[in-house]
This record gives sequence, structure tokens and C-alpha cells, in this order.
Amino acid sequence: MTAERPEGEKYTHGYHEVILEFYRQRTAEVCAAFLLPHLQPDASVLDMGCGPGTITVGLARRAGTVIGVDSSAEVVESARHRAREEGVDNASFEVGSVYELPFDDASFDVVYAHQLMQHLSDPVRALREARRVLRPGGLVAVRDSDYQTMVHAPVESALEHWLRLYQEVARSNGGEPCAGRFLPGWVNAAGFVDPVVTTSTTTYADAARRELWGGMWAVRVTDSDFADHATDGGFAMRGDLVAISAAFRRWADHPSGFWAWLNGEVIATRPG
Repeated sequence: MTAERPEGEKYTHGYHEVILEFYRQRTAEVCAAFLLPHLQPDASVLDMGCGPGTITVGLARRAGTVIGVDSSAEVVESARHRAREEGVDNASFEVGSVYELPFDDASFDVVYAHQLMQHLSDPVRALREARRVLRPGGLVAVRDSDYQTMVHAPVESALEHWLRLYQEVARSNGGEPCAGRFLPGWVNAAGFVDPVVTTSTTTYADAARRELWGGMWAVRVTDSDFADHATDGGFAMRGDLVAISAAFRRWADHPSGFWAWLNGEVIATRPG
């Protein structure tokens, strides 16, 4: 059972292989660090918007059972392969919508979502659905970036253009690229209590990390769904994207390249 995305809501990133490979570098140790101290070894966990499953598998090593849900059947199959490959048998994956989760009420101890809310036109609705499937006293844990906090060096006008362009495209697709700062309000509006709000930074500065971020965007800005959204929506010309791609390549190759941003994080409790 899945629900259609609300009208006008599109996934800005798409599922180009370079994007999925970038997601495969994510780990529970980094991306769920704010949750791990609260995770009990017998907990049942739902990972909403699980992507290729690397974080899900990491959570499964620390919990009783974990189910990952994603709207893409192809990505879900990739996540299943990851779990099998790593010998993790307490993680499973299902295709579904975060607006209409295919689970009974009060099914989980923890619902986790990483970099998901920024892509949703109605994050409060998704969080209310998370509350529905949580047991009383269960925890929701969400983490999202805030694109307006991004800083980089060396400064290039093409990269500044990309930052403005990305936010325009994301909002035209129904998302909120600065979601990190809005998480406390959304969690409160969804009916959760006792929020614990933290922040963390994501940094790309050494050669390998620069290649991960800059090399990925050098391809992504011209070859992924983002390029189609940008040009079809009239936000950029093809030549603009080529120039941005070249700027990301230069940045990735620069020995002093630096990029960082702030993530908002919230853990809150389902009352009852």
C-alpha cells in the first residue's frame, strides 16, 4: 500500500547511480550519532526514506529489528542486497510512502528519518504518520541539513550560483532545503513532546571527502534529475550547469578546498 506524492512534490535528487553511491557512504555512526545513545538493543526501529540501506544496516547492528521504507522499488532492492551482503538478518526493507506507512498503529519503538523532511511538501503529515506507528513513549529521531548554512572555500561565483539554484529548484519541487532549522516546529506540530534539539556539522576538506562531494556534484549537476528540474523549470540554462559542474571539479581538486554545513537534529517522544 502506497500513497501518491502530494501534487507538485518531486524528489529533487533522483536516483542517478552517482547519487546512490554517495548515499552508500552514509553510516549510522555519523548520521545517527544523536540517536545511538538512546537506542536499546531490543528496540524495533523504522527507518523512513532509507535509501540504499547503509544507515539501516548500521542501526540493525545495535537494535532488535529494523525495517527500512523507501518509495523506490529499485533502491529498496539495493538495500536488501546490502543487508544480505553484510550478513545482517534483522533488517528488512519495504516499498512504501512515508505519508501512508504500511504498518499497524503502535508497531515500533523508534522511527528514524535522515535527510528526508527537506524533500517533503508536508513534513508534519509524515511525522504524524510516524507518531501513529510508534508505541506510546516511543521516540522519533530526525536529522536534516540547512542549505543556507553552507560555506565553502575557495569562493567561486558558479558555486554561489549553485547554492541559490539548488534552493530554488528544491522549493519548486515542494521541498524545504533549510529543513534543519524547522525540525523542532514540525515535530511539535505533529504532536510529539519532550524534544531534545541538537546540531552537528558535515565537513568536506581532505582529498577523499572533497572528491566525494565535489566529484559527485560535478556529475550530478549536469546528468541527474536535478539538471532536468533546473532547465525544465526555467531556473538555469544548460550552459549554467556546465559552468557549475566545472567549478565543482576545480573545487574538488583544490588542495585547500573546504565545504561545510549545519544539520538540525531532534529526538522527541510520542505521548501516551
